[in-house]
Amino acid sequence: MQGFLKAIAAMILMTAMCFVSGCTKSDGPNNGENNNGESGDNNLNGHEYVDLGLPSGTLWATCNIGATTPEGYGDYFAWGETTSKDYYNWSTYQYSYDCYKWLTKYCNNSSCGYNGFIDNLTVLQPSDDAAKVNWDAGWSTPTKEQWQELFLNTTHKWTIRNGVNGQLFFASNGQELFLPAAGSRRDDSLDDVESDGNYWSSSLDITSPADGWGFRFNSRGCIMGNDGGRDRGHSVRPVRSVVKNGSLH
Repeated sequence: MQGFLKAIAAMILMTAMCFVSGCTKSDGPNNGENNNGESGDNNLNGHEYVDLGLPSGTLWATCNIGATTPEGYGDYFAWGETTSKDYYNWSTYQYSYDCYKWLTKYCNNSSCGYNGFIDNLTVLQPSDDAAKVNWDAGWSTPTKEQWQELFLNTTHKWTIRNGVNGQLFFASNGQELFLPAAGSRRDDSLDDVESDGNYWSSSLDITSPADGWGFRFNSRGCIMGNDGGRDRGHSVRPVRSVVKNGSLH
């Protein structure tokens, strides 16, 4: 009888484990992954993604960088930086000079560059992409166009998921994507948590190179725009893309 009860308990435990889901998967030796680090269950390098059936084939990660659940806020990054920090302003920003908005990289306007600096770079290079650096090959920070595609090809609503406010996107193929309203970092404070979501793109605002394009939302709606400067700490939700021959990268 005691052995029978132990067997039943083991079956219940195994069943419960089958229903546990999140944003990462353990890297066991028999994880079902191919040589590119991709498993058969929408997982790349230990990070899950969802196929929303978008025209470009772009696949969206289910979690922010630094989070382990879709509702987790995760880490905050200044535009073009790949690590989080304690203080976010121009004095700590990697690509400005002497505490001012004198840019030393990603600048197409000499009036904004240090000593007239221009490099005409308008998209984050791989070494400055928080998604590529933190999540390895295959992942990237979404471009402005990829954010726009998500917005235009899904329906969305402000909602609460597991006690966290955010924006939920519904695709025509039945899949969905949740973005938490994680606020943003400025100086040493965390502002607008649970009321605003602020997510970087990899695209520079070429009309104002001290700003990067970002996707913002609150309970009133969503907008693509800049938000006060590249020195601010915002969330990053990675994507992976499909190349012309249909393969993933």
